[in-house]
Amino acid sequence: MLPPLDDQVLRDNPEFARLYSTLTNVVLNLDGTTKHDQEEKKRTAVRKVSLPHVWFEGPAELDEYRLADVKQRLLTHAIATASPPESRASVARSITEPGQRLREGVSAVAEVPELLLDLLLVLPQLLEAEKSLPQESIELLLSSPPLSELGAMMPDLAALVSSNLHSSALSLARLTHPTTNASYLHRHVASLPQDHAALLASVEKARQDLAVARARTLASLVELLHTYTKCLAHLVRSLEAKHGVVARSLELRATDVALQAQRVDADAQSALRNLAKEVYSPEAIAALRNYAAHVQDAKLRATDRLRSLQAELGEYGVGATGGEGKEKMMREMARVHGEMTRQIEEVKKDLERLQDG
Repeated sequence: MLPPLDDQVLRDNPEFARLYSTLTNVVLNLDGTTKHDQEEKKRTAVRKVSLPHVWFEGPAELDEYRLADVKQRLLTHAIATASPPESRASVARSITEPGQRLREGVSAVAEVPELLLDLLLVLPQLLEAEKSLPQESIELLLSSPPLSELGAMMPDLAALVSSNLHSSALSLARLTHPTTNASYLHRHVASLPQDHAALLASVEKARQDLAVARARTLASLVELLHTYTKCLAHLVRSLEAKHGVVARSLELRATDVALQAQRVDADAQSALRNLAKEVYSPEAIAALRNYAAHVQDAKLRATDRLRSLQAELGEYGVGATGGEGKEKMMREMARVHGEMTRQIEEVKKDLERLQDG
């Protein structure tokens, strides 16, 4: 299929449009192949070969062999699918009248020659055999029934095959002429090749029309997208023309408010610095810094004193691992010292009372 092309490009470039028309209508097919290929006829003749084991002298002889091969295939298929009309009639009667099914089946089999039935079973296998049989087997088959009676059965066999071919032709005619009355379908059997060619031509034309319609659809889609783009651009312009002034005014107001907020923030920071200068004089700031240094030094000395006290307590077993006995003894000594101190205080109080008395 040729790539689609925008109609606007063809309208804007007349010379290219003429070249494109020449290429698509005169030089190239829809699939992009050339229409003036000198070797196409030879390739077509090679593609048409259906019997590669036969040597052909020209296209006419090739067509004759192809026609003969098609006839043989049709006859083989007709023989393989042929069935005696009496058997079909007996089946129909057995469906409509179930009570007489057995009697009519027996009469139908009696009406059809048994050799003809055997012939219908044997012939398709022989005709469709991929490998030829040995000469002895062929002579044996031809000398034995039912093939030995082929000449006598030929009229009945020809009638069956002809009826089958006629039925197939009527089915094809019914497909090509669905609106025609069934009683007049036989008139269109002779025109089946023309109908087949017309159908092929219509299918090819439909494919070409479909390809052209697809190309036009793509071009229309591109044009529609361009139209949508223009509509969106016009919509944006109209919105800017209608609401642009208000939007710019709001933007300017927001910018002014932001500048005022920055100015107020700067004034507040300046006032804070001035107030700090008024409250804290340079002498007060120096004194506070000295006091902060003194507090920091006191904190360091307190930390060192705490460490030394913890070390002393550790010597007495307080807070140290494995010093539970020392800690218990020190607690007992502290208790005894407390009691002795209390007793001494009581004795002092008694002495003072005696001295006063």
